[in-house]
Amino acid sequence: MLLVFPALDLFGGDNLPHEHARELEVVDQILCANPIVTRLVWKDLQDEEGPVLDRRGRPGLSADVVLRAAIIKQMKGFSYEELAFHLADSLTYRRFCGFTHPLDVPRKSALAKNIRRICEATWQSANQVILQYAEVRGIEDGHKVRIDATVTESNIHHPTDSALLFDSVRTLSRILGRARAGFAIASANRCKAAKRRHMAIINAKRNAHRIKPYRDLLKLTEETIRYAAQAIERLHQVSGPMAGVAQRLARELEHYIPLAQQVVSQTRRRVLNAERVPANEKIVSIFEPHTDIIRKDRRDTYYGHKVTLTGGVSGLVLDWVVEQGNPADSTLLIRMLERQRDQYGRYPRQASVDGGYASKDNLRSAKALGVEDMVFSKKCGLKVEDMVTQSWLFKRLRDFRAGIEGVISFLKRVFGLRRCTWRGQPSFARYVGASIVSANLLILARHLML
Repeated sequence: MLLVFPALDLFGGDNLPHEHARELEVVDQILCANPIVTRLVWKDLQDEEGPVLDRRGRPGLSADVVLRAAIIKQMKGFSYEELAFHLADSLTYRRFCGFTHPLDVPRKSALAKNIRRICEATWQSANQVILQYAEVRGIEDGHKVRIDATVTESNIHHPTDSALLFDSVRTLSRILGRARAGFAIASANRCKAAKRRHMAIINAKRNAHRIKPYRDLLKLTEETIRYAAQAIERLHQVSGPMAGVAQRLARELEHYIPLAQQVVSQTRRRVLNAERVPANEKIVSIFEPHTDIIRKDRRDTYYGHKVTLTGGVSGLVLDWVVEQGNPADSTLLIRMLERQRDQYGRYPRQASVDGGYASKDNLRSAKALGVEDMVFSKKCGLKVEDMVTQSWLFKRLRDFRAGIEGVISFLKRVFGLRRCTWRGQPSFARYVGASIVSANLLILARHLML
C-alpha cells in the first residue's frame, strides 16, 4: 500500500526558529504538492520482496519516508550510520520524514537498502517534476541555459599496478578462506608474501629495483587465481543444505577472477614489456571496475565518471548525464540541447558554454536548432557576430556561464558530488541523481522563501 503523507503542517507551530528548519518546511510543501514523486519512488521499492523492513520489529518504510531520508542524507552529507542517528536524535528531521518517535527510525541497513533502490530514471523524472513546479511559479523557464562538465570520483584508492595486484590476492584469498573453512577446499594464502612484494615496490628507489618484486608479485597473483579457479569447480559440486552458500562463494570468485586476470595482463604489458596501455583497456579498481580514467586539461587525472550538467538562471540543475569514458566536450553540446527540447518542448533561446565545446559545426548546428545566442567562453576562431544577435550579449552570456562553476562547487562541497560513496555502476548514477535532486529542492525552497 502506498503511504503518502498529506499536505499538512508537519512541523507545527512549535517549529524551531532556524533557517534550516524553515528550508525543510518549504521542501516538505514542495513534496506534498507533487505526490507523483513519491509514486515514482514507490514503484522502485516494489520488487519481489517489497520494501525492506527492519527485522527487529520496527515499522517498515513507506516511499515517502525513503525519499525524504535520501534527501536529508545527501543534503547533510551523512553516512547511513549518521543518518540513522540524526533521524532519531533530531525532532526536525523526524517530523520532516514523518517519524513520530525515535524508536520508529529504522537501522542504517534498512535505510541503505531502501535508499539505494531508487533508480537513476526515477531521480531524473523527479527532477522534471520539480522543474515543472518551478516553471509554474515563474522561477525557471529554461530559456537561458549554461552547460559544463565535471568529474565525480569513484570511492577507490589511488591505483598503482602493485596495489591492484595486492588487492586481487587479498580479495581472492579472503573468499578462498571462507571456502576452506566451510567446505575444506585446499588453497594457500599468499597475502603476507604479496604484501611484502607490494611494500618492496613502494619503497624501491629506482624502477630497475622494482622489476624483481613485480615478477614475484605477478607469480603470487597467478597462483592465487589458479587456486580460485580450482575452488569454483569444487564449489559447484556441493549439494545439500550448504549448496546455496557454496554457489554464492563460486559467484564471488567468478566475478573477481576475470578482473584479477586483467590486472595481471595490464601489469605485464606496462611494467615488464614497457608497453603503453590505452585508458579504455585499463582497470583501476577491482571493486569499482566501471571507473573511467579522466584526463583533464592535460595535467590532472581523475578516476570516476564525467558528469555533464545543464544549469538555468535560477541556479537549478535542469539536466545531467553520467558519461561513459571520456568523450570530448565538443561532442556533447548538441545532445544536451536536444535533451532540453525533450524536457521543455523547445530549445533554449540562449546558451552559454565553456570553450571546450567550441567548434564551427557546433555553432552552426545550435543556430539551426533555433538557439538565437550561442556563446562559447573562448572564441576559438569564431566571430562574436556569428554567436550572438547583439554584440553586448557576448560578455553578458560569457559571465553568465561562469555561474555554473559555482553550482558545481555547491554540489561538490555540500551534496557529496565530489566522490560517490555507493558501490557499483548503477549505484553511481543513482548517487549523482540523489545529490542533484536534493540540491534542486533546497535551491527551489530558498527561492520560495524570498
